[in-house]
Amino acid sequence: MRLRRCGPDAVLIEVSSLDEVDAVRSALAAADLPDLVELVPAARTVLAAFRPGSADAARLSPLLAEVDLARRAVAEPREVVLRVRYDGPDLELVAQTAGTDVDGVVALHTGAQYKVAFCGFAPGFGYLVGLPDELRQPRLDNPRKRVPPGSVGIAGEFTGAYPTASPGGWRLLGHTDAVLFDSHRDPAALLAPGDLVRFEAVR
Repeated sequence: MRLRRCGPDAVLIEVSSLDEVDAVRSALAAADLPDLVELVPAARTVLAAFRPGSADAARLSPLLAEVDLARRAVAEPREVVLRVRYDGPDLELVAQTAGTDVDGVVALHTGAQYKVAFCGFAPGFGYLVGLPDELRQPRLDNPRKRVPPGSVGIAGEFTGAYPTASPGGWRLLGHTDAVLFDSHRDPAALLAPGDLVRFEAVR
């Protein structure tokens, strides 16, 4: 684990895996750090931002020295169900690559439980881990210039849903009508790191 100062009031914690990111994020969220204003997990880092002038940043090193990086979070997570119509343009490609048929892809994707590892790329975009091995496939060779909002896709070890229209190279399985990001809602993003997510097929 490595700590790097990011200006006077933030610290970037570098670790080696998504599990370690989860352990650090969970430990800091549960710690007595009254001036901690934001935790931003990513694939291999957690950014901890504090109120200007706070002394809490100086407490991170001894606090993190006690964190068991191999221990998973024990707090009760929030559960979110995303209803998906599996009609994506890459279903056949995914099925062929996985050695199954379209129904098999749907069964695999809906049969797993996922966890939001971190958010990024676009507001409200959650990177979900827990994808079955058969569905771990590369991005498209030629990314699309526009992926419709609500599109549900897979890439590498992740699955997720696009909150807004954007370019993207993930293999698309279907779409959801869930509002993943709404700036007028509190919180604006439907998904947050640590949430558990299930996909449910609809006709």
